[in-house]
Amino acid sequence: MSAESLVSQMKFGLDAPICLTWELTYACNLQCIHCLSSSGQRDSRELSTAEAKRVLDELRDLQVFYINIGGGEPMIRRDFFEIVEYSIANQIGVKFSTNGAFIDRPKSQQLASMDYLDIQLSIDGVDAATNDAVRGEGSYAMARRAMDNLAEAGFGPFKISVVVTRHNVDQLDGFKAIADSYGAQLRVTRLRPSGRGADSWHDLHPTNAQQMQIYQWLLANGENVLTGDSFFHLNALGAPLPGLNMCGAGRVVCLIDPIGDVYACPFVIHDQFKAGSVRDEGGFAKVWKQSELFLSLREPESAGACSSCGSYDACQGGCMAAKFFTGLPLDGPDPECVIGNAESQLLKVPAGIAPKPAMDHSKPVTISRRKPASV
Repeated sequence: MSAESLVSQMKFGLDAPICLTWELTYACNLQCIHCLSSSGQRDSRELSTAEAKRVLDELRDLQVFYINIGGGEPMIRRDFFEIVEYSIANQIGVKFSTNGAFIDRPKSQQLASMDYLDIQLSIDGVDAATNDAVRGEGSYAMARRAMDNLAEAGFGPFKISVVVTRHNVDQLDGFKAIADSYGAQLRVTRLRPSGRGADSWHDLHPTNAQQMQIYQWLLANGENVLTGDSFFHLNALGAPLPGLNMCGAGRVVCLIDPIGDVYACPFVIHDQFKAGSVRDEGGFAKVWKQSELFLSLREPESAGACSSCGSYDACQGGCMAAKFFTGLPLDGPDPECVIGNAESQLLKVPAGIAPKPAMDHSKPVTISRRKPASV
């Protein structure tokens, strides 16, 4: 089957998601300014260990072969290893994303002893100054310490994940060098205006010139760098990048959040894109196969405002989440359209009109109440 026919088939949905992201908790020790789920504080309604195992039983029966576990910081959950081990025992591989806070030497050895497990460590700068401005003071040193511990334990080729912003575009070669030094694989993904990223997107998203820079870098390095298929909007620039050229929301990907709600993708945590709950009758399988939202997303798409653009077949109109959270219509151009078709439309979006993410679990900002020094 050709890549083109495979994509065509996927647009109508599959019997089970290829890529299922499961955020185990909203609790997090960091407060990253672009966090897609606005994590920080735990939600008291989190799925219990027993409920999580029932979901894994369903995924096994659907023949889901691996899941992406995230958060928040998933290792904060006391039953983290119990859930991971149960998944692997059911022949569901696990890839989990972490900031590295809890990957000390003993846990590195425990992780290295497990099969069908992949680890993705997040950094957003090749140095502390760049990284910590986004992820918080001390987070760079913490992540590098986790990388050192995994390497020392002989874990194998873990992954280093980077969200590309206007402040780290020039560091792409440096990120690749760090990954190569550990025998790791680099994964670069696109910044979305989701979660806290909705507030920081205008300051962080790459400029149009930097989009070209990213495109050229991925053309040169894409076969050795993972992207999560998140840069397909750049295909309008010319030769296609490696990966699927499509939005997989509700077709091949979805998200389960910590309280069991199921969304079309990890970047659209909003009531408009909530398909149901694993706690509903019929569980996850019924949501995936029968929810009205997912069935509608699997219908043939209209090019909408992009119908007159000769690049539509190349970029497929871009990312649904990026449009939604910047206030653009879903059948309109991507807000980072490299042809420039979104610039005038973005200027027409009134301030405060763009939808806000469904929930905010950010930690309260602590305001110092110390009296000012005497003068």
